[in-house]
Amino acid sequence: MAELICFNADCRARYAITDVLYNCTKCGGLLEAVYGAIDACDLKRVFRERRMSNAPLDQSGVWRYRELFPFLGDYAQVTTLREGNTPLLDAPAAAEYGGLDRLTFKHQGFNPTGSFKDNGMTCGVAQARRLGMKRVACVSTGNTSASMAAYAAAAGIEALIFLPHGNISFGKLAQALEYGARTFEVEANFDQILALVRVLAERLGIYLLNSVNPFRIEGQKTIIFEMLDQRDWRAPDWIVLPGGNLGNTSAFGKALREAHALGLIDKMPRLAVIQAEGSAPFYDFMQRGGEFRAVEKPETLATAIRIGDPVSWPKALHEIRSSCGVVDKVSEQEIADAKAIIGRCGIGCEPASAATLAGLRKLTAQGVVARDADVVAVLTGNVLKDPDYIYRYHTGQLKAPDGARIESRFGNQSVVVPNDADAIARAL
Repeated sequence: MAELICFNADCRARYAITDVLYNCTKCGGLLEAVYGAIDACDLKRVFRERRMSNAPLDQSGVWRYRELFPFLGDYAQVTTLREGNTPLLDAPAAAEYGGLDRLTFKHQGFNPTGSFKDNGMTCGVAQARRLGMKRVACVSTGNTSASMAAYAAAAGIEALIFLPHGNISFGKLAQALEYGARTFEVEANFDQILALVRVLAERLGIYLLNSVNPFRIEGQKTIIFEMLDQRDWRAPDWIVLPGGNLGNTSAFGKALREAHALGLIDKMPRLAVIQAEGSAPFYDFMQRGGEFRAVEKPETLATAIRIGDPVSWPKALHEIRSSCGVVDKVSEQEIADAKAIIGRCGIGCEPASAATLAGLRKLTAQGVVARDADVVAVLTGNVLKDPDYIYRYHTGQLKAPDGARIESRFGNQSVVVPNDADAIARAL
């Protein structure tokens, strides 16, 4: 039996799986989906056999693992764009840059709308359909809006998107517009807009699909399930990921704990969460302890993690502690350089994704991560999500939010040549 339970250990209030809730009504804590006993016998074989199936649910890299998040009673509610199915990519040049013998990227940018958000959104929209919701909403710096707009359109649900005015990549905004979402640019930052939209959602009966929605987290767990399946259920030593709203940190830790409890893996990997210096409230909290304090004016060019008050921090804290994990932060220069290195591997990613490699370079230098460690780093978004950033870096025009120039240390500027074969031959 599936139900929603308050994540607060001192509360643990229980609610029906069909209650439209994002927080506990008793203590205000976050909610998580919890299930009865799951029979893990033969699941590895079932998951592998589904790869050969043409059934829509089986072709989805999320719903292929549906026994591990059985919150739906009727799978006819599912809208799938064949999300998931993202590759593991070896990257020798990135490994060398990061101080490792070997590094593997789990690249979520191969998803239908180009980011990991699709894994969670297919589950969130399925729950919205189950509840009979006609409108869904999100606050987004880009990727969430693109994903929700696509899945809502495919499901026949109206999508309402709220974003910070002037603080979004046009590559991401273009997706939301293309998929027909009603888009509102609010003159406030992400955290302020989320508070506003939560009021509107309750008042107008709109279903909220930010990562505070527990069903989003259930979908994002499958990033880990698929990665483990691709590795024949051999758990790595470390899983490294960017930290913004911390939904993935929550989802990854929950997935690992559940997989270990079911006997699908025989050890727990450690999580390493990397934040941008100008948007690092979780890092600051882990360093000083005490009360969690938001960053009032978060700043970073890595827009996907430009979040100063991450709603999932209590869950993320639990998962970091449970996995003996670490949290670090990196500068704009470090992110930009790491992104260029990933590109030289023939892979490419959006800026926020590159925080993983930048963080790894610091963690190996500090001796936290051993050079011979088995490491999987998650790239959360596609390289074409923010093309203006790429152009400005390689042409030496990229500037940090404070106006400081970011050096083009690994730049690759195009060269203007005349319409002359001899001249071009000399240039070559």
